[in-house]
Amino acid sequence: MDAATVARFEASRNRLSSLAYRLLGSAADAEDTVQDAFLRWQAADREYIEVPEAWLTKIVTNLALDRLRSARVRHERASGAWMPEPLLAGDPMLGPADTVEQRESVTLAVLTLMERLSPIERAVYVLREAFSYSHAEIAGILDITESGSQQHSHRARRRIGVAGNGFEFDHGSARRIVEAFVDAASSGRTERLVALLTADATAVSDGAGGRAVKLIRYALPDRIAAIVQAGFKPSAAKRKLAGGPLLIHAAVVNGCPAMLATHGDRVVGVALLEMRGDKIANVRGIAAPERLRRLTGEWQRRERDVSLIKSW
Repeated sequence: MDAATVARFEASRNRLSSLAYRLLGSAADAEDTVQDAFLRWQAADREYIEVPEAWLTKIVTNLALDRLRSARVRHERASGAWMPEPLLAGDPMLGPADTVEQRESVTLAVLTLMERLSPIERAVYVLREAFSYSHAEIAGILDITESGSQQHSHRARRRIGVAGNGFEFDHGSARRIVEAFVDAASSGRTERLVALLTADATAVSDGAGGRAVKLIRYALPDRIAAIVQAGFKPSAAKRKLAGGPLLIHAAVVNGCPAMLATHGDRVVGVALLEMRGDKIANVRGIAAPERLRRLTGEWQRRERDVSLIKSW
Protein backbone atom coordinates (compact mmCIF):
# COMPACT_ATOMS: atom_id res chain seq x y z
CA MET A 1 0.00 0.00 0.00
CA ASP A 2 1.09 3.55 -0.62
CA ALA A 3 1.50 6.01 2.22
CA ALA A 4 -1.86 7.69 1.57
CA THR A 5 -3.73 4.39 1.84
CA VAL A 6 -2.00 3.53 5.12
CA ALA A 7 -2.66 7.04 6.43
CA ARG A 8 -6.36 6.71 5.62
CA PHE A 9 -6.58 3.58 7.76
CA GLU A 10 -4.50 5.09 10.56
CA ALA A 11 -6.84 8.08 10.68
CA SER A 12 -9.62 5.66 11.65
CA ARG A 13 -7.59 3.43 13.98
CA ASN A 14 -8.59 5.04 17.30
CA ARG A 15 -12.29 5.02 16.40
CA LEU A 16 -12.09 1.41 15.22
CA SER A 17 -10.19 0.41 18.37
CA SER A 18 -12.79 2.01 20.63
CA LEU A 19 -15.55 0.23 18.70
CA ALA A 20 -13.81 -3.14 19.01
CA TYR A 21 -13.06 -2.56 22.72
CA ARG A 22 -16.68 -1.82 23.52
CA LEU A 23 -17.79 -4.92 21.64
CA LEU A 24 -15.20 -7.24 23.20
CA GLY A 25 -14.35 -5.73 26.59
CA SER A 26 -10.69 -6.59 25.98
CA ALA A 27 -8.02 -4.16 24.81
CA ALA A 28 -5.81 -7.03 23.60
CA ASP A 29 -8.63 -8.55 21.53
CA ALA A 30 -9.56 -5.10 20.22
CA GLU A 31 -5.99 -4.52 19.05
CA ASP A 32 -5.94 -7.90 17.29
CA THR A 33 -9.30 -7.19 15.66
CA VAL A 34 -8.18 -3.84 14.29
CA GLN A 35 -4.98 -5.42 12.97
CA ASP A 36 -7.07 -8.08 11.20
CA ALA A 37 -9.13 -5.26 9.70
CA PHE A 38 -5.94 -3.61 8.47
CA LEU A 39 -5.00 -6.82 6.67
CA ARG A 40 -8.47 -6.88 5.06
CA TRP A 41 -8.00 -3.24 4.04
CA GLN A 42 -4.62 -4.11 2.58
CA ALA A 43 -6.05 -6.97 0.52
CA ALA A 44 -9.25 -5.20 -0.59
CA ASP A 45 -9.93 -3.75 -4.01
CA ARG A 46 -10.15 -0.24 -2.64
CA GLU A 47 -11.22 1.21 -5.99
CA TYR A 48 -14.71 -0.14 -5.26
CA ILE A 49 -14.91 1.08 -1.64
CA GLU A 50 -16.99 4.24 -1.86
CA VAL A 51 -16.92 5.22 1.84
CA PRO A 52 -13.82 3.79 3.57
CA GLU A 53 -15.02 4.73 7.09
CA ALA A 54 -18.29 2.80 6.62
CA TRP A 55 -16.48 -0.17 5.07
CA LEU A 56 -13.97 -0.35 7.93
CA THR A 57 -16.72 -0.02 10.55
CA LYS A 58 -18.54 -2.97 9.02
CA ILE A 59 -15.36 -5.07 8.84
CA VAL A 60 -14.35 -4.39 12.46
CA THR A 61 -17.87 -4.96 13.78
CA ASN A 62 -18.20 -8.30 12.03
CA LEU A 63 -14.69 -9.43 12.98
CA ALA A 64 -15.53 -8.64 16.61
CA LEU A 65 -18.79 -10.57 16.35
CA ASP A 66 -16.88 -13.56 14.96
CA ARG A 67 -14.64 -13.42 18.04
CA LEU A 68 -17.60 -13.23 20.39
CA ARG A 69 -19.13 -16.29 18.75
CA SER A 70 -15.92 -18.33 18.76
CA ALA A 71 -15.76 -21.44 20.94
CA ARG A 72 -12.65 -20.14 22.77
CA VAL A 73 -14.25 -16.87 23.81
CA ARG A 74 -17.53 -18.52 24.79
CA HIS A 75 -15.62 -20.99 26.98
CA GLU A 76 -13.53 -18.25 28.65
CA ARG A 77 -16.58 -16.15 29.46
CA ALA A 78 -18.67 -19.08 30.64
CA SER A 79 -15.93 -20.14 33.07
CA GLY A 80 -16.81 -17.35 35.51
CA ALA A 81 -13.33 -15.80 35.49
CA TRP A 82 -13.87 -13.18 32.76
CA MET A 83 -13.70 -9.49 33.60
CA PRO A 84 -13.44 -6.47 31.27
CA GLU A 85 -10.01 -4.98 30.82
CA PRO A 86 -9.66 -1.55 32.53
CA LEU A 87 -8.39 1.52 30.67
CA LEU A 88 -6.97 4.76 32.05
CA ALA A 89 -8.81 8.01 31.31
CA GLY A 90 -7.38 9.61 28.18
CA ASP A 91 -6.65 6.31 26.46
CA PRO A 92 -7.85 6.79 22.86
CA MET A 93 -9.35 3.29 22.95
CA LEU A 94 -12.06 4.62 25.27
CA GLY A 95 -13.41 6.60 22.34
CA PRO A 96 -16.17 9.22 22.40
CA ALA A 97 -17.31 10.54 25.80
CA ASP A 98 -19.43 13.57 24.89
CA THR A 99 -22.77 12.17 26.05
CA VAL A 100 -23.95 10.25 29.12
CA GLU A 101 -24.68 7.25 26.89
CA GLN A 102 -21.16 7.26 25.47
CA ARG A 103 -19.58 7.49 28.91
CA GLU A 104 -21.85 4.79 30.33
CA SER A 105 -21.13 2.39 27.46
CA VAL A 106 -17.46 2.09 28.43
CA THR A 107 -17.85 1.62 32.19
CA LEU A 108 -16.88 -1.82 33.45
CA ALA A 109 -20.41 -2.14 34.86
CA VAL A 110 -21.97 -1.82 31.40
CA LEU A 111 -19.26 -3.90 29.70
CA THR A 112 -20.06 -6.64 32.21
CA LEU A 113 -23.81 -6.30 31.77
CA MET A 114 -23.36 -6.59 28.00
CA GLU A 115 -22.45 -10.22 28.62
CA ARG A 116 -26.20 -10.74 29.01
CA LEU A 117 -26.70 -9.78 25.37
CA SER A 118 -26.39 -11.87 22.25
CA PRO A 119 -23.53 -10.78 19.95
CA ILE A 120 -25.96 -9.07 17.57
CA GLU A 121 -27.70 -7.22 20.41
CA ARG A 122 -24.33 -6.13 21.74
CA ALA A 123 -23.32 -4.77 18.33
CA VAL A 124 -26.59 -2.85 17.88
CA TYR A 125 -26.34 -1.41 21.40
CA VAL A 126 -22.75 -0.21 20.91
CA LEU A 127 -23.30 1.22 17.43
CA ARG A 128 -26.45 3.02 18.54
CA GLU A 129 -25.58 4.23 22.05
CA ALA A 130 -21.85 4.87 21.75
CA PHE A 131 -21.50 5.90 18.10
CA SER A 132 -24.96 7.31 17.34
CA TYR A 133 -25.51 5.32 14.15
CA SER A 134 -29.05 5.37 12.82
CA HIS A 135 -31.00 2.11 12.65
CA ALA A 136 -30.77 2.30 8.85
CA GLU A 137 -26.97 2.52 9.06
CA ILE A 138 -26.79 -0.31 11.63
CA ALA A 139 -28.95 -2.48 9.37
CA GLY A 140 -26.41 -2.00 6.58
CA ILE A 141 -23.43 -2.77 8.84
CA LEU A 142 -24.95 -5.94 10.28
CA ASP A 143 -26.96 -7.09 7.24
CA ILE A 144 -30.24 -7.03 9.14
CA THR A 145 -33.48 -5.10 8.63
CA GLU A 146 -34.04 -1.65 10.10
CA SER A 147 -36.93 -2.97 12.20
CA GLY A 148 -34.67 -5.79 13.38
CA SER A 149 -32.11 -3.22 14.53
CA GLN A 150 -34.81 -1.37 16.47
CA GLN A 151 -35.95 -4.59 18.17
CA HIS A 152 -32.40 -5.59 19.13
CA SER A 153 -31.77 -2.09 20.50
CA HIS A 154 -34.94 -2.18 22.61
CA ARG A 155 -34.07 -5.59 24.08
CA ALA A 156 -30.48 -4.54 24.80
CA ARG A 157 -31.50 -1.35 26.63
CA ARG A 158 -34.06 -3.26 28.67
CA ARG A 159 -31.52 -5.90 29.73
CA ILE A 160 -28.79 -3.42 30.59
CA GLY A 161 -30.95 -0.76 32.24
CA VAL A 162 -29.19 2.11 33.98
CA ALA A 163 -25.80 1.07 35.36
CA GLY A 164 -24.38 4.39 36.54
CA ASN A 165 -25.26 7.83 37.87
CA GLY A 166 -24.32 9.74 34.73
CA PHE A 167 -21.71 11.84 36.57
CA GLU A 168 -18.44 12.63 34.81
CA PHE A 169 -15.43 12.39 37.13
CA ASP A 170 -12.33 14.47 36.60
CA HIS A 171 -9.03 13.75 38.32
CA GLY A 172 -9.75 16.14 41.19
CA SER A 173 -13.13 14.64 42.13
CA ALA A 174 -11.75 11.11 41.70
CA ARG A 175 -8.79 11.88 43.97
CA ARG A 176 -11.09 13.16 46.74
CA ILE A 177 -13.17 9.96 46.62
CA VAL A 178 -10.14 7.67 46.50
CA GLU A 179 -8.41 9.59 49.29
CA ALA A 180 -11.46 9.16 51.55
CA PHE A 181 -11.55 5.44 50.67
CA VAL A 182 -7.84 4.96 51.41
CA ASP A 183 -8.04 6.92 54.67
CA ALA A 184 -10.99 4.84 55.86
CA ALA A 185 -9.48 1.54 54.72
CA SER A 186 -6.18 2.21 56.49
CA SER A 187 -7.70 3.64 59.69
CA GLY A 188 -8.53 0.28 61.23
CA ARG A 189 -12.06 1.49 61.96
CA THR A 190 -14.60 -0.59 60.06
CA GLU A 191 -17.44 1.88 60.58
CA ARG A 192 -15.57 4.59 58.65
CA LEU A 193 -15.35 2.39 55.56
CA VAL A 194 -18.91 1.10 55.90
CA ALA A 195 -20.12 4.71 55.94
CA LEU A 196 -18.72 5.20 52.43
CA LEU A 197 -20.68 2.23 51.01
CA THR A 198 -24.29 1.91 49.94
CA ALA A 199 -26.44 -0.47 52.00
CA ASP A 200 -26.48 -2.95 49.10
CA ALA A 201 -22.82 -2.54 48.12
CA THR A 202 -21.05 -5.40 46.34
CA ALA A 203 -17.46 -6.19 45.45
CA VAL A 204 -15.73 -8.44 42.94
CA SER A 205 -12.06 -9.42 42.57
CA ASP A 206 -10.04 -11.45 40.09
CA GLY A 207 -8.18 -13.08 42.96
CA ALA A 208 -5.15 -10.83 43.51
CA GLY A 209 -3.35 -11.57 40.30
CA GLY A 210 -5.58 -14.09 38.59
CA ARG A 211 -4.96 -17.03 40.92
CA ALA A 212 -8.68 -17.57 41.42
CA VAL A 213 -10.39 -20.05 39.09
CA LYS A 214 -13.48 -17.84 39.21
CA LEU A 215 -14.06 -14.24 40.19
CA ILE A 216 -14.46 -13.75 43.93
CA ARG A 217 -17.64 -11.90 44.90
CA TYR A 218 -18.61 -10.22 48.18
CA ALA A 219 -21.79 -8.62 49.47
CA LEU A 220 -22.84 -6.60 52.52
CA PRO A 221 -20.95 -3.46 53.60
CA ASP A 222 -19.48 -5.03 56.77
CA ARG A 223 -18.02 -7.97 54.83
CA ILE A 224 -16.62 -5.72 52.09
CA ALA A 225 -15.09 -3.36 54.65
CA ALA A 226 -13.41 -6.26 56.46
CA ILE A 227 -11.94 -7.62 53.21
CA VAL A 228 -10.68 -4.20 52.09
CA GLN A 229 -9.12 -3.46 55.47
CA ALA A 230 -7.39 -6.84 55.49
CA GLY A 231 -5.99 -6.04 52.07
CA PHE A 232 -4.60 -2.73 53.34
CA LYS A 233 -2.61 -4.35 56.12
CA PRO A 234 1.02 -4.45 54.92
CA SER A 235 2.97 -7.68 55.14
CA ALA A 236 6.23 -9.11 53.84
CA ALA A 237 4.30 -11.69 51.82
CA LYS A 238 2.25 -9.00 50.05
CA ARG A 239 5.35 -6.94 49.27
CA LYS A 240 7.05 -10.03 47.87
CA LEU A 241 4.04 -10.77 45.67
CA ALA A 242 4.04 -7.18 44.35
CA GLY A 243 7.81 -7.10 43.85
CA GLY A 244 8.48 -4.58 46.61
CA PRO A 245 6.90 -1.61 48.43
CA LEU A 246 3.85 -0.07 46.78
CA LEU A 247 2.63 3.48 46.19
CA ILE A 248 -1.08 4.30 45.99
CA HIS A 249 -2.34 6.78 43.38
CA ALA A 250 -5.77 8.10 42.41
CA ALA A 251 -6.95 7.97 38.82
CA VAL A 252 -10.03 7.80 36.62
CA VAL A 253 -10.45 4.36 35.01
CA ASN A 254 -13.30 3.61 32.62
CA GLY A 255 -15.10 6.69 33.88
CA CYS A 256 -14.88 5.77 37.58
CA PRO A 257 -12.66 6.91 40.47
CA ALA A 258 -9.95 4.30 40.91
CA MET A 259 -7.10 3.47 43.26
CA LEU A 260 -3.91 2.35 41.52
CA ALA A 261 -1.31 0.31 43.39
CA THR A 262 2.05 0.79 41.68
CA HIS A 263 5.57 -0.53 42.04
CA GLY A 264 8.13 1.48 40.13
CA ASP A 265 6.54 2.25 36.78
CA ARG A 266 4.28 -0.82 36.88
CA VAL A 267 0.62 -0.93 37.91
CA VAL A 268 0.14 -4.09 39.98
CA GLY A 269 -3.47 -3.57 41.03
CA VAL A 270 -6.54 -1.43 40.42
CA ALA A 271 -9.62 -0.92 42.59
CA LEU A 272 -12.46 0.80 40.74
CA LEU A 273 -15.01 2.56 42.92
CA GLU A 274 -18.36 2.55 41.14
CA MET A 275 -20.51 5.31 42.58
CA ARG A 276 -24.22 5.71 43.20
CA GLY A 277 -24.81 9.28 44.24
CA ASP A 278 -22.11 10.13 46.78
CA LYS A 279 -21.54 6.54 47.97
CA ILE A 280 -19.66 3.52 46.63
CA ALA A 281 -22.00 0.87 45.23
CA ASN A 282 -19.36 -1.54 43.93
CA VAL A 283 -15.64 -2.13 44.42
CA ARG A 284 -14.01 -3.91 41.50
CA GLY A 285 -10.49 -5.25 42.19
CA ILE A 286 -8.21 -6.20 39.29
CA ALA A 287 -4.65 -7.49 39.63
CA ALA A 288 -4.15 -10.04 36.84
CA PRO A 289 -1.12 -8.75 34.87
CA GLU A 290 -2.67 -9.55 31.49
CA ARG A 291 -5.62 -7.30 32.34
CA LEU A 292 -3.32 -4.42 33.33
CA ARG A 293 -0.93 -4.48 30.37
CA ARG A 294 -2.39 -1.59 28.39
CA LEU A 295 -3.28 0.45 31.48
CA THR A 296 0.32 0.12 32.69
CA GLY A 297 1.58 1.28 29.29
CA GLU A 298 -0.60 4.39 29.48
CA TRP A 299 0.44 4.99 33.11
CA GLN A 300 4.10 4.95 32.14
CA ARG A 301 3.50 7.78 29.67
CA ARG A 302 1.72 10.04 32.18
CA GLU A 303 2.90 12.65 34.64
CA ARG A 304 1.86 11.37 38.10
CA ASP A 305 0.70 13.28 41.14
CA VAL A 306 1.80 12.61 44.71
CA SER A 307 1.05 9.17 46.09
CA LEU A 308 -1.75 8.95 48.67
CA ILE A 309 0.46 6.65 50.74
CA LYS A 310 4.22 7.19 50.79
CA SER A 311 5.08 3.49 50.96
CA TRP A 312 2.99 0.40 51.64
